[in-house]
Amino acid sequence: MQIADIVAYPVTVPVPPERRVALGIGTMVKRDTVVVKVTTDDGLVGWGESHHGRAHLAIGTLVNTTLRQLVLGMEATDTNGVWARIYRFQLASHGMGAACAMAMSGIDIALWDIRGKAVGWPLYRLLGGASRAIPAYAGGISLGFQPPAALVAEVAGFVAQGYRAVKLRTGDTPAADMARLVAVRQAFPDLDILADANTQYSLADARRVLPTYEACRAGWLEEPFPVQDDRAYREAKALSRVPLAAGENHFTRFEFARLIEQGSVSILQPDISKTGGITETLRIAALASVHKLPIHCHSSMGINMTATTHLMSAIDNSGYFEADCSLDNPLRDALVDPPVRVGPDGAIRPNEGPGLGVEVDEEFVRCHPGTAGAGFV
Repeated sequence: MQIADIVAYPVTVPVPPERRVALGIGTMVKRDTVVVKVTTDDGLVGWGESHHGRAHLAIGTLVNTTLRQLVLGMEATDTNGVWARIYRFQLASHGMGAACAMAMSGIDIALWDIRGKAVGWPLYRLLGGASRAIPAYAGGISLGFQPPAALVAEVAGFVAQGYRAVKLRTGDTPAADMARLVAVRQAFPDLDILADANTQYSLADARRVLPTYEACRAGWLEEPFPVQDDRAYREAKALSRVPLAAGENHFTRFEFARLIEQGSVSILQPDISKTGGITETLRIAALASVHKLPIHCHSSMGINMTATTHLMSAIDNSGYFEADCSLDNPLRDALVDPPVRVGPDGAIRPNEGPGLGVEVDEEFVRCHPGTAGAGFV
């Protein structure tokens, strides 16, 4: 069963003005992704998803040219071999490029979908796992910069839906962030409150806000600084007992190995559409397991989220699933069938169909071609 064709489809869907959310990295005006379709010589089709990296047209081109040429004709079940070939001729020889890691992720996920379909098993079983409830936190493009009272009302809606954890968007001004955090904690004494600063803090900001984060029993502070700012992470770790989280902007096991060795971050958040796919995220999870560190995967798109539930059902150190609770996300609700849904108990379970267990709406893909421009303003 050989790889006969690979096609990447950059996809763009607009976000209606009334449903846009302000975050530290801007206000989202459109959603982009790269849907990857792999076909075998005997007609099996697998679907994957590459993260857009704010360059979805370029990521799609990389899949459709260089990476496609590298792996056509290889055995579709040889996920390790495909990964090794791309590593040898692209990543290792031309630098650990983020674009390549994202592009190859979509191919890898699609190959795992094919493997599951070939044997008639859901992916979690093929990966050595079992169907189980994975606790989810309310996150995604939601819980953004708004007055504390409005934020408390939004959190109350998620608690009513069964969520026991939420992730607040911080990285605004320190004063505004602390006011929102205190308001949510006062309203919900037992809720697990997480926070994501989207790399917008300086070290001085961290010194100011971390005592309040600790007093409010925040479960973690995610990406307070850019991933390259090792000194700031090291110093921030010494300021507080609040765990630091990172990983969605780290690529391959090689970067995660350095992240673990540095010892500043204790919450790891790989994204299977960024790290190099399911094959590589399994390696990252095993590496983290050696150090007794949890895996809380980052996710945001329909195929990605579906695959993530399977992977998190198969590793021994999985933590929270990131539930995208945006008011408007067709990539969650319309791209795949069944759509991604968290249960009334605040948990999600993997699909039972072969492979990923979803059908991809190819008409939706055709009707939403990728358009140029940044997704945030």
